Order: sequence, then structure tokens, then C-alpha cells
Amino acid sequence: MPKAPYSFSFSEFKAIIFQQKEVEIAEATLQKMEESFQFLKNFAEDKVIYGVNTGFGPMAQYKIPKESLKDLQYNLIRSHASGTGNVLAEDEVKAVMLARLQTLSLGKSGISSEVILLMKELINREIYPVIFEHGGVGASGDLVQLAHLALVLIGEGEVFYKGKRTSTAEVFKAENLTPISIQGREGLALINGTSVMTGIGLLNFYYAERLLDWSIFTSSLLNELVSAYDDHFSAELNEAKLHQGQQEVAQQMRELLSGSQLIKKREAHLYKSVEEEFFKEKVQEYYSLRCVPQILGPIKDTYQNALKVLLNEVNSANDNPIVDAEKQQVYHGGNFHGDYIALEMDKMRLATTKLSMLVERQLNYLMNSKLNDIFPPFLNHGKLGLNFGMQGAQFSAVSTTAENQTLSNSMYIHSISNNNDNQDIVSMGTNAATLTKRVINNSFEVLSVQVISLVQAAYYLEEVEKLAPKTRSILQQLQKFIPKIEEDQPLYSLIEETTHYLKNNDSYEN
Repeated sequence: MPKAPYSFSFSEFKAIIFQQKEVEIAEATLQKMEESFQFLKNFAEDKVIYGVNTGFGPMAQYKIPKESLKDLQYNLIRSHASGTGNVLAEDEVKAVMLARLQTLSLGKSGISSEVILLMKELINREIYPVIFEHGGVGASGDLVQLAHLALVLIGEGEVFYKGKRTSTAEVFKAENLTPISIQGREGLALINGTSVMTGIGLLNFYYAERLLDWSIFTSSLLNELVSAYDDHFSAELNEAKLHQGQQEVAQQMRELLSGSQLIKKREAHLYKSVEEEFFKEKVQEYYSLRCVPQILGPIKDTYQNALKVLLNEVNSANDNPIVDAEKQQVYHGGNFHGDYIALEMDKMRLATTKLSMLVERQLNYLMNSKLNDIFPPFLNHGKLGLNFGMQGAQFSAVSTTAENQTLSNSMYIHSISNNNDNQDIVSMGTNAATLTKRVINNSFEVLSVQVISLVQAAYYLEEVEKLAPKTRSILQQLQKFIPKIEEDQPLYSLIEETTHYLKNNDSYEN
């Protein structure tokens, strides 16, 4: 694995977060950070530099005496460690720390290398600060959430360690770790940035991409089980529209359905002399079956654009002020503003909700025997009237989809002025990221109901040998833990198990 400084890639992010690759820091990075730190220290001796020898925010008009500069930084960290709500999961905190380490390692924050060296140890030793979901408005960065990270770095606050929530001091003693001794503007540098929304955003992309691939599979299997025509996912039709996402979704469908004996060719059925005046068999499928590339295509494009923005952000200096040791200058501005991430998280959340709506409509088609004209109502393998099949599970899917629709209102445009109107327009980027996480998790739940239902449909047809090799292989993996439901039973545990499986397995690796 390459050592920083470098352009941090998504594959490297995944390797550290999910494969427990250790973080490494190059000597060149440490040297660059020390040069930046020493320059700022000397530069600020006879100048007014925000956050070095002034108060913060609306209190920046106050010059702080030299004997109080260290207290200023500690006061900032302690006062802003005021988060509320749910505690972030360990993988989210790890992503946050990784994002903060990367941006600080660029050497544009004027802090010592001691800071990232301790952060590296926390990541590699799986020591995760307790950070809360609520608190940041995403304008002077994720101040509140990052203050909880900074609190741990100075040896205070709480961490998760070996599955337990305990005091930082106790864990540092057990691991023989020494807290950083705040110098210069390190308190501000630690909390002044977009690393929480960016770290969560990168995780959101990871799971959203997996969700999308599963939805392409379920859409393909549904088309196959009902013997849809093949031209709506053909290369010829989809290349007539110049959108990359649409073309890629259609290609994935063709790859999944290659070799299927159930998918129909239009020329074999309708492109010939036909005597009937009324066709019992539909000439075209419902939109939720026929328009999959056109619906999932823009979702795929939205996700890919979000990844580009997220990687740009994590490889950027999102601090204030920006220290340029090479040009011997300090620049004040607003790189901490989270609008780029906020907007992408809103777009990702909106796209994911649309995905869940497609899944719900496809599920409705499966459940309604009057629409599909193939399967019993609610895919009921028992006795109609006495048994209920997937009827109850459909309610959960519909309810969860409706929640997604409500949660997809924009955070990006919900600015509220605060901080004595110093922060008079804010991004709400972290709220946008955490809401997107919830919508993605919700969508996996909706998808799990669809997957269980599709498996029931496959059991009903008993034509597994006619499925395409790829869809058959994936279906058989699902059938290992999804049984044929003949007698009514509580489905919540099966839905939970299926949701867990979908989140933790790629459809294309089956």
C-alpha cells in the first residue's frame, strides 16, 4: 500500500476500513507537516493569525495573550465536545479518522506530525472515539463531532475499545499511548474540517453501490421469472440514449441474463404474422420492469459523481486558515464549508429513495396476481384465504419506502444562521450524510422483502434449470437460507438475516 502523501483512493479506503490494512505514514509527510508547523510558529510571532492568537468565530476580534494560547486550544476542544443523538458506529468513526488524517497529512494546517501519528495508532489498534451523530452544521466544518475526536487525542473523553465504551485515559494507559500536547492552532485544526460528513459519505457510497448492484440483479431476475422481452435491456436500444449509467445498467442486465431460456425474444412472438385482434399477453411490460436501465441509470451516475466529489474532498485541505509554507503565507477563507458534500449526499439520498420506490413497485407487481397473471396472491404457497404468504412483509416494505420519501427532503437548503450570525449560511452536510445512511439502510430492508419474495416466486415456477447461469447461481446462494414458505410464520428474523446478507455480500461475487 502506498504511503502518504498521495491521492487517497477509494480502493485504499476500503482496504483500511474493511480489510484491516494498517495505516502507514511516509517520512516525507512527517517532514512536510513539520515544515508547515515551524513556518506558522515563526510567522505568527508578530502577526494576527486567526485561531493562533485570536478568539474563534465571532470572538475573533479578541487578541489572546501568549500565556493563554495553549488554554485557548484546549478550551475550544472541551467546549465543543457537546454532541447529541446516536453514537456513530465503529466503521463510521474509523472512516472519519481516516478522512481527517488524510487531509491533515497534506501539510496545509500548520500542525505538528505528532497529531497524525497518534491518529494512526488509534486506527491501527482499533480504538474508536465516541462521536455523536448530532451537533455539526457543516459550515466551519464538523466542529462538534470532530471535537469528540480531538478530545480523545488530548487523552480525555471516551472510546470504544475491544467492544466496550470506556474512558480514554484508561485505554491509553493499557496501550501505553501518550496524548498529544496541543501546540499552536492544533485544537482548531483538528475540529475545523469536513471529515465527518466525508468519512460517512464514503461509507454511504460503498453500501449504495452494493445496493444498486443487488437491485440490478433483482430487476433482472424479476424480468426473467415473468418471461419479459429482451429488447428493453438490449445494447441497441440503450445505446440510442447517450447516458453512461443507463448503458452500464443495461449491460449488467444482459450479462446476468445471458443464456436464459425464460427471457423472450420479440421476433419469436410478435415480429411475425399474427391473427389475434386482442393480445392476452402484454405487448410491453409495466414500467417497473421495462424501464430499469432508464431508472437505475441516473442513480448509478449520481453515485459515481458523489464518489468523485468525496475523493476530491478527502484529498483536499478543508481547514481555515490554509498554511502555505512554500509561499511563506497564510490564507484565510472558508475551505471548511461542506456544501460540496451536502449537495452530493442530498442527491445520493434522493437517488436511493427512487431505487427503493422501484423495488417497492416491482414487489407490488409480484404480490398482485391480477398484474402478473402468473403467481398466487402474495406469493402464497399455502391455502388461499387461510394462509397469507408475503402479505405482512409487503406492509413493512411500503412503510419503509414512505419513510425514505420523507427523509429525502434536502438538508443542503435548510441553512439556519447561528454562532452570533458569524455562520450566517451553513451546509448541514453531516446531517445530509447521516440521513443518507439511514435511507440506504432502509432501502436494504425494502430490498430484502423483494429478495425473499423473488425466491418464493422461483420456488413456485420450479424452472430453475431455465434461468440464466448467473441468476441461477445467485438464486441458489439465497435459497440456502431463504426457505419455501408454505406455512405462515413470523418473517422478521428472515428479513433481518436477508438484509444482513445483502449488505455484506456483493451480488456479482456469488
